[in-house]
Amino acid sequence: MPRRALEKGTGIGPRPGPDPGRRTSRARRVAGALLATAGVLAGCTAPESVTPAVTGDYTQLSLPTGTQIIPPPGIAPAEPPAPSTCGALASLRPAPPVPTGDRPGRLVADILARGRLIVGVGQDTNLFSFRDPTTDTLTGFDVDLAREVARDLLGDPDKVEFRPLTPGGRFDALEKNEVDIVAQTTTITCARAERVAFSTAYLEAHQRLLVPEGSPISGPADLAGTRVCAAADTTSLDTIRRVQPQATIVAVPDRADCLVVLQQRQADAASSDDTILEGLAAQDPTFEIVGPALEFEPYGIGINKTNTDLVRRVNGTLERMRTDGTWTTLYRRWLTALGPPPDPPAPTYRD
Repeated sequence: MPRRALEKGTGIGPRPGPDPGRRTSRARRVAGALLATAGVLAGCTAPESVTPAVTGDYTQLSLPTGTQIIPPPGIAPAEPPAPSTCGALASLRPAPPVPTGDRPGRLVADILARGRLIVGVGQDTNLFSFRDPTTDTLTGFDVDLAREVARDLLGDPDKVEFRPLTPGGRFDALEKNEVDIVAQTTTITCARAERVAFSTAYLEAHQRLLVPEGSPISGPADLAGTRVCAAADTTSLDTIRRVQPQATIVAVPDRADCLVVLQQRQADAASSDDTILEGLAAQDPTFEIVGPALEFEPYGIGINKTNTDLVRRVNGTLERMRTDGTWTTLYRRWLTALGPPPDPPAPTYRD
């Protein structure tokens, strides 16, 4: 029997192809729907900005976790005493490196027995202590400074354990002996010197302002009625309250959070040390540093007050770095955005 007859009789013959008329009708319906959608879109306004305007209650965008909004104090707080007036800048005279020096004190002996120096640092302070995205390791001026201390103390700059700390947690960590030293762009102040010991100053900075390019803000007088970002538990926050008591402060846990807050337009300006602001501006060139110096910021390495031997050992390292050129080498490696290397800060000793 012919194959076509079999297929026809069994009902499994070839299926008819699609109806050209039906296909054309469907295509017209789809095209019409697309044209209708295009018409609606054409009648819409332009899409909203990626960073929408922020309302006064801070609800439109999420602030960094732990952020506090501090209302204007209205009356400027009293100015704290300068560290030079209370002796906070005067440290203990250096001791020679442990391998060739006197017998170490008990707490230094503990570090030697442990075989590593535990250092409190930041992990998002560009130029000073930040994570290199290509190696996932901490790096920066303060990190290298800590390695120099380990070099003299333990004979190896790699015998370091870094523990990231927030600005608010660094002094508690020292008091509880959770870290041996803190190298974290820490300003020496009279109040802080009552809690912890400091090395001699290893860098001098000045507090200024970071604003978007074209901002009308050019100094502290322009901050009245604005929102200013500053890291909590820092001298920067207290200075803003003093120089402009009509400003609202957006207090964030970490300094780098201020860059996010500025980018999201949740603050009109950020204030910190010029050294730190340079690191933020390097990450986003649409921001610029403006205004005069608001406060003098001498940096010191923080140490537990009972560990006087370690204070002397750290000061010995800083003295070596000043004289053998290591300080200048590190400055050129990390801080050329601040300008040519200055002379290292001259040490002041109290004994």
